[in-house]
Amino acid sequence: MTSLPRRSVLRTATAAAAGALAPGCATARTDTASVRASGSPPPGGTGPPGPGARPSGTAASGAARRARPPTRAPGLPVQIQHGPQRGDAVALTFHGQGDAKTATALLGEAERAGARVTVLAVGSWLDEQPLMARRILDGGHELGNHTQRHLDICALPADEAYAEISGCAERLRRLTGTIGSWFRPSRTQYATALVTRLARKAGYPHVLSYDVDSLDADDPGAPAVQRTVLDRARAGSIVSLHLGHAGTVAALPPILDGLHRRGLRAVTTTELVT
Repeated sequence: MTSLPRRSVLRTATAAAAGALAPGCATARTDTASVRASGSPPPGGTGPPGPGARPSGTAASGAARRARPPTRAPGLPVQIQHGPQRGDAVALTFHGQGDAKTATALLGEAERAGARVTVLAVGSWLDEQPLMARRILDGGHELGNHTQRHLDICALPADEAYAEISGCAERLRRLTGTIGSWFRPSRTQYATALVTRLARKAGYPHVLSYDVDSLDADDPGAPAVQRTVLDRARAGSIVSLHLGHAGTVAALPPILDGLHRRGLRAVTTTELVT
Protein backbone atom coordinates (compact mmCIF):
# COMPACT_ATOMS: atom_id res chain seq x y z
CA MET A 1 0.00 0.00 0.00
CA THR A 2 1.51 3.38 -1.02
CA SER A 3 2.17 5.81 1.83
CA LEU A 4 0.71 9.27 1.61
CA PRO A 5 3.18 12.17 1.12
CA ARG A 6 4.19 14.35 4.01
CA ARG A 7 1.74 17.12 4.82
CA SER A 8 3.08 20.54 5.57
CA VAL A 9 0.15 22.54 6.89
CA LEU A 10 -0.64 21.71 10.49
CA ARG A 11 -2.78 23.56 12.99
CA THR A 12 -1.80 23.34 16.64
CA ALA A 13 -2.90 24.54 20.04
CA THR A 14 -0.53 25.21 22.91
CA ALA A 15 -0.36 22.67 25.73
CA ALA A 16 -1.30 23.89 29.20
CA ALA A 17 1.47 23.97 31.77
CA ALA A 18 1.92 20.69 33.64
CA GLY A 19 1.12 20.55 37.37
CA ALA A 20 2.25 18.23 40.14
CA LEU A 21 -0.91 16.18 39.65
CA ALA A 22 -2.74 15.66 36.37
CA PRO A 23 -6.25 17.16 36.39
CA GLY A 24 -9.19 15.09 35.25
CA CYS A 25 -9.15 14.30 31.55
CA ALA A 26 -11.57 16.08 29.25
CA THR A 27 -13.93 14.25 26.94
CA ALA A 28 -14.22 17.27 24.66
CA ARG A 29 -11.66 19.73 23.28
CA THR A 30 -9.31 21.08 25.93
CA ASP A 31 -6.40 23.49 25.88
CA THR A 32 -3.95 20.64 25.38
CA ALA A 33 -2.04 20.54 22.12
CA SER A 34 -3.69 18.87 19.15
CA VAL A 35 -2.97 18.58 15.47
CA ARG A 36 -5.23 18.85 12.50
CA ALA A 37 -2.98 17.99 9.61
CA SER A 38 -3.95 19.02 6.12
CA GLY A 39 -2.61 18.04 2.76
CA SER A 40 -3.36 17.27 -0.83
CA PRO A 41 -4.32 13.99 -2.44
CA PRO A 42 -1.49 11.64 -3.43
CA PRO A 43 -0.39 12.04 -7.03
CA GLY A 44 -2.05 9.44 -9.19
CA GLY A 45 -3.36 7.86 -6.00
CA THR A 46 -4.57 4.32 -6.22
CA GLY A 47 -8.10 3.53 -5.15
CA PRO A 48 -8.97 1.60 -2.02
CA PRO A 49 -8.34 -2.14 -2.11
CA GLY A 50 -11.09 -4.47 -3.19
CA PRO A 51 -13.16 -6.32 -0.60
CA GLY A 52 -11.28 -9.59 -1.13
CA ALA A 53 -7.74 -8.20 -1.18
CA ARG A 54 -5.11 -9.17 1.37
CA PRO A 55 -2.51 -6.72 2.69
CA SER A 56 0.84 -7.20 1.02
CA GLY A 57 2.54 -7.20 4.41
CA THR A 58 0.78 -10.29 5.76
CA ALA A 59 3.39 -12.82 6.81
CA ALA A 60 2.76 -16.19 5.20
CA SER A 61 5.57 -17.91 7.09
CA GLY A 62 4.33 -16.87 10.53
CA ALA A 63 7.68 -15.23 11.32
CA ALA A 64 7.27 -12.55 13.95
CA ARG A 65 7.64 -8.96 12.80
CA ARG A 66 9.42 -6.22 14.69
CA ALA A 67 7.10 -3.40 15.72
CA ARG A 68 7.67 0.05 14.27
CA PRO A 69 9.51 2.38 16.64
CA PRO A 70 7.64 5.48 17.80
CA THR A 71 6.51 7.57 14.84
CA ARG A 72 8.63 10.70 14.62
CA ALA A 73 7.39 13.41 12.31
CA PRO A 74 9.22 16.74 12.58
CA GLY A 75 6.72 19.58 12.52
CA LEU A 76 3.85 17.58 13.99
CA PRO A 77 2.68 18.82 17.39
CA VAL A 78 2.33 16.58 20.37
CA GLN A 79 -1.30 15.47 20.17
CA ILE A 80 -2.68 14.20 16.88
CA GLN A 81 -6.44 14.24 16.39
CA HIS A 82 -6.72 13.56 12.67
CA GLY A 83 -4.69 13.44 9.49
CA PRO A 84 -4.82 15.10 6.06
CA GLN A 85 -8.40 15.93 5.15
CA ARG A 86 -7.86 16.19 1.41
CA GLY A 87 -6.45 12.71 0.99
CA ASP A 88 -8.21 9.36 0.52
CA ALA A 89 -7.35 7.60 3.77
CA VAL A 90 -8.68 7.08 7.28
CA ALA A 91 -7.12 5.34 10.27
CA LEU A 92 -9.13 2.80 12.24
CA THR A 93 -7.57 2.57 15.69
CA PHE A 94 -8.48 -0.08 18.24
CA HIS A 95 -8.16 -0.05 22.01
CA GLY A 96 -6.42 -3.38 22.52
CA GLN A 97 -7.90 -5.64 25.15
CA GLY A 98 -10.62 -8.28 25.45
CA ASP A 99 -11.21 -11.81 24.24
CA ALA A 100 -8.38 -12.99 21.99
CA LYS A 101 -10.68 -14.96 19.68
CA THR A 102 -12.86 -11.92 19.11
CA ALA A 103 -9.80 -9.77 18.47
CA THR A 104 -8.41 -12.32 16.03
CA ALA A 105 -11.73 -12.46 14.18
CA LEU A 106 -11.71 -8.68 13.83
CA LEU A 107 -8.17 -8.63 12.47
CA GLY A 108 -9.15 -11.31 9.98
CA GLU A 109 -12.06 -9.18 8.74
CA ALA A 110 -9.72 -6.24 8.26
CA GLU A 111 -7.24 -8.34 6.31
CA ARG A 112 -9.90 -9.84 4.07
CA ALA A 113 -10.77 -6.29 3.02
CA GLY A 114 -7.14 -5.31 2.48
CA ALA A 115 -7.23 -2.90 5.42
CA ARG A 116 -4.51 -2.18 7.93
CA VAL A 117 -5.34 -0.90 11.39
CA THR A 118 -3.61 0.48 14.48
CA VAL A 119 -3.99 -1.40 17.77
CA LEU A 120 -3.18 0.43 21.01
CA ALA A 121 -2.60 -2.46 23.39
CA VAL A 122 -3.19 -2.49 27.13
CA GLY A 123 -0.14 -3.94 28.88
CA SER A 124 -2.08 -6.26 31.19
CA TRP A 125 -3.80 -7.69 28.09
CA LEU A 126 -0.40 -8.41 26.55
CA ASP A 127 0.59 -10.15 29.79
CA GLU A 128 -2.43 -12.43 29.40
CA GLN A 129 -2.34 -12.70 25.61
CA PRO A 130 1.31 -12.27 24.54
CA LEU A 131 0.75 -13.97 21.17
CA MET A 132 -1.64 -11.20 20.14
CA ALA A 133 1.31 -8.84 19.64
CA ARG A 134 2.73 -11.21 17.06
CA ARG A 135 -0.69 -11.74 15.46
CA ILE A 136 -1.23 -8.02 15.04
CA LEU A 137 2.17 -7.39 13.49
CA ASP A 138 2.11 -10.47 11.27
CA GLY A 139 -1.16 -9.18 9.81
CA GLY A 140 0.61 -6.02 8.64
CA HIS A 141 -1.00 -3.85 11.32
CA GLU A 142 0.50 -1.28 13.67
CA LEU A 143 0.94 -1.68 17.42
CA GLY A 144 1.11 0.93 20.16
CA ASN A 145 0.73 1.64 23.88
CA HIS A 146 -2.59 2.16 25.71
CA THR A 147 -1.15 2.11 29.28
CA GLN A 148 -0.51 -0.86 31.51
CA ARG A 149 -3.83 -1.22 33.35
CA HIS A 150 -6.23 1.09 31.47
CA LEU A 151 -6.82 3.35 34.47
CA ASP A 152 -7.96 6.98 34.35
CA ILE A 153 -4.42 8.11 33.64
CA CYS A 154 -5.14 11.81 33.82
CA ALA A 155 -6.35 11.47 37.41
CA LEU A 156 -3.15 9.77 38.60
CA PRO A 157 -0.15 11.39 40.29
CA ALA A 158 2.79 11.86 37.96
CA ASP A 159 4.79 8.87 39.20
CA GLU A 160 1.84 6.49 38.86
CA ALA A 161 0.91 7.86 35.44
CA TYR A 162 4.48 7.39 34.23
CA ALA A 163 4.48 3.82 35.55
CA GLU A 164 1.35 3.14 33.48
CA ILE A 165 3.03 4.40 30.30
CA SER A 166 6.47 2.90 30.85
CA GLY A 167 5.07 -0.42 32.08
CA CYS A 168 3.19 -1.03 28.84
CA ALA A 169 6.17 0.26 26.84
CA GLU A 170 8.43 -2.32 28.47
CA ARG A 171 6.04 -5.16 27.62
CA LEU A 172 5.89 -4.02 24.02
CA ARG A 173 9.69 -3.85 23.89
CA ARG A 174 10.00 -7.34 25.33
CA LEU A 175 7.48 -8.81 22.89
CA THR A 176 8.28 -6.86 19.72
CA GLY A 177 11.68 -5.20 20.08
CA THR A 178 10.35 -1.61 20.31
CA ILE A 179 7.96 0.40 22.48
CA GLY A 180 5.49 0.65 19.58
CA SER A 181 4.47 3.43 17.23
CA TRP A 182 2.08 5.44 19.38
CA PHE A 183 0.89 6.20 22.87
CA ARG A 184 -2.81 6.74 23.51
CA PRO A 185 -3.92 7.74 27.02
CA SER A 186 -6.50 5.54 28.70
CA ARG A 187 -10.08 6.59 29.51
CA THR A 188 -9.88 9.92 27.70
CA GLN A 189 -9.88 11.44 24.25
CA TYR A 190 -7.26 14.08 25.06
CA ALA A 191 -4.14 13.91 27.20
CA THR A 192 -3.31 16.62 29.68
CA ALA A 193 -0.03 18.51 29.46
CA LEU A 194 1.42 16.36 32.25
CA VAL A 195 0.51 13.07 30.56
CA THR A 196 1.87 14.41 27.28
CA ARG A 197 5.17 15.27 28.98
CA LEU A 198 5.36 11.84 30.62
CA ALA A 199 4.71 10.14 27.27
CA ARG A 200 7.60 12.06 25.73
CA LYS A 201 9.79 11.04 28.65
CA ALA A 202 8.89 7.41 27.95
CA GLY A 203 9.94 7.81 24.31
CA TYR A 204 6.77 8.79 22.44
CA PRO A 205 7.10 12.05 20.47
CA HIS A 206 3.33 12.23 19.90
CA VAL A 207 0.10 11.35 21.68
CA LEU A 208 -2.62 9.78 19.56
CA SER A 209 -6.14 11.15 19.93
CA TYR A 210 -9.07 10.76 17.50
CA ASP A 211 -11.86 12.75 15.92
CA VAL A 212 -14.47 9.97 15.53
CA ASP A 213 -15.71 7.97 18.53
CA SER A 214 -17.57 4.88 17.33
CA LEU A 215 -19.15 4.39 20.80
CA ASP A 216 -18.74 0.64 20.23
CA ALA A 217 -17.60 0.05 23.82
CA ASP A 218 -21.21 0.62 24.89
CA ASP A 219 -22.24 -2.40 22.76
CA PRO A 220 -25.06 -0.62 20.90
CA GLY A 221 -25.11 -3.33 18.21
CA ALA A 222 -23.34 -3.62 14.87
CA PRO A 223 -25.79 -1.43 12.87
CA ALA A 224 -25.38 1.44 15.33
CA VAL A 225 -21.57 1.19 15.27
CA GLN A 226 -21.59 1.09 11.48
CA ARG A 227 -23.90 4.09 11.27
CA THR A 228 -21.89 6.16 13.76
CA VAL A 229 -18.58 5.58 11.99
CA LEU A 230 -19.85 6.12 8.44
CA ASP A 231 -21.87 9.21 9.43
CA ARG A 232 -18.85 10.88 11.05
CA ALA A 233 -15.74 9.61 9.27
CA ARG A 234 -14.17 11.79 6.60
CA ALA A 235 -10.88 11.74 4.76
CA GLY A 236 -8.17 12.07 7.38
CA SER A 237 -10.31 10.82 10.27
CA ILE A 238 -8.82 8.80 13.10
CA VAL A 239 -11.58 6.52 14.36
CA SER A 240 -11.68 5.08 17.88
CA LEU A 241 -12.88 1.46 18.09
CA HIS A 242 -12.34 -1.47 20.44
CA LEU A 243 -11.17 -5.06 20.19
CA GLY A 244 -13.09 -7.65 22.16
CA HIS A 245 -16.62 -6.58 21.16
CA ALA A 246 -18.64 -8.89 18.92
CA GLY A 247 -20.68 -5.98 17.58
CA THR A 248 -17.49 -4.31 16.37
CA VAL A 249 -16.43 -7.45 14.52
CA ALA A 250 -19.83 -7.61 12.81
CA ALA A 251 -19.74 -3.88 12.01
CA LEU A 252 -16.26 -3.86 10.49
CA PRO A 253 -17.01 -5.40 7.05
CA PRO A 254 -19.86 -2.95 6.27
CA ILE A 255 -17.75 -0.08 7.62
CA LEU A 256 -14.89 -0.98 5.31
CA ASP A 257 -17.27 -1.49 2.42
CA GLY A 258 -18.90 1.89 3.09
CA LEU A 259 -15.51 3.62 3.19
CA HIS A 260 -14.52 1.85 -0.03
CA ARG A 261 -17.67 3.05 -1.78
CA ARG A 262 -16.74 6.61 -0.82
CA GLY A 263 -13.25 6.23 -2.26
CA LEU A 264 -11.57 5.92 1.14
CA ARG A 265 -9.09 3.33 2.34
CA ALA A 266 -8.17 2.19 5.84
CA VAL A 267 -4.45 2.58 6.62
CA THR A 268 -2.25 2.60 9.71
CA THR A 269 -2.05 5.86 11.58
CA THR A 270 1.60 6.28 10.66
CA GLU A 271 0.72 5.98 6.98
CA LEU A 272 -2.10 8.47 7.44
CA VAL A 273 -0.02 11.26 8.97
CA THR A 274 3.39 10.85 7.32
